[in-house]
Amino acid sequence: MAPRANWKGFLRLSLVTCPVALYPATSESEKISFNQLNRQTGHRIKYLKVDADTGDEVPNEDIVKGYKVDTDTFIEVTKEELDNVALESTRTIEIDEFVDRSDIDPRYLIRPYYIRPDGKVGHDAFAVIRETIREMDKVAIGRVVLTNREHIIALEAMDKGLVGTLLRYPYEVRSEQEYFDEIQDVKVTKDMLDLAKHIVNQKAGRFDPEKFEDHYESALVELKNQKRAGKVIRPKERPKGDNVVDLMEALRKSVGGAAAEAATPKKSPKKAKKASAGQKEMLMPIAGKKPAKEAVGKKPTAGARRKSA
Repeated sequence: MAPRANWKGFLRLSLVTCPVALYPATSESEKISFNQLNRQTGHRIKYLKVDADTGDEVPNEDIVKGYKVDTDTFIEVTKEELDNVALESTRTIEIDEFVDRSDIDPRYLIRPYYIRPDGKVGHDAFAVIRETIREMDKVAIGRVVLTNREHIIALEAMDKGLVGTLLRYPYEVRSEQEYFDEIQDVKVTKDMLDLAKHIVNQKAGRFDPEKFEDHYESALVELKNQKRAGKVIRPKERPKGDNVVDLMEALRKSVGGAAAEAATPKKSPKKAKKASAGQKEMLMPIAGKKPAKEAVGKKPTAGARRKSA
């Protein structure tokens, strides 16, 4: 069963309009979460809304929003006044322009939503907007109001629907200069780059989120199961980072480690064979910094290395 829509309204491209609904494209409900407990009683902690000066609990109907002017002065703003801030995007996503996907700085991305037609009408208009975005290979930029705030939303075609990603405003993105200005200008030698490129090539692959594992979540599940079984929890030794003294040597060792990892037999025999070929191709020119011709002549060494792996 699909989750409840976060927003319902209309999607409009010029004079073409259709009713749509937005649904969250991501969820964290499956993650392990914790409650706060009173250690003495084992009871859950409950939070109360209290008056900061009197300490008395305040019922929800007496709680209003306020904007802080100075330390002790607030301007009260009622729900009716906020509702009167009429924005067209409260009920309509108006497509303002189309841009290339590469034009959107990833720092501006917030969260994705699935967008589909709402109800049985408007599917034709929705398909026209979706296929136009798909055929033009563009991202449609519009505006939408969620939780009483207007957001910029980027729309892209996905399968039979659309994905709308909320975007930040410029004032929400910090300048990189205040963080990067103190980074030293270092000249990286060609040898270092060549070694690093070998590592990248050896680890090259395609983005597949199914390969990712949430190690922390797995550790929490293990901890939970051990606690339920009444086992004694012993702290694990934390990995220690080594100080890099010789960067070139560290790169060489990394290349060797990447080669050994690539040469490990995979489930598919064909893939394992490819990994061995890649290992020979990568290791021979690097060993001892010798020229390629001289390295190719060391066939027994390559064979032995491939065999031991």
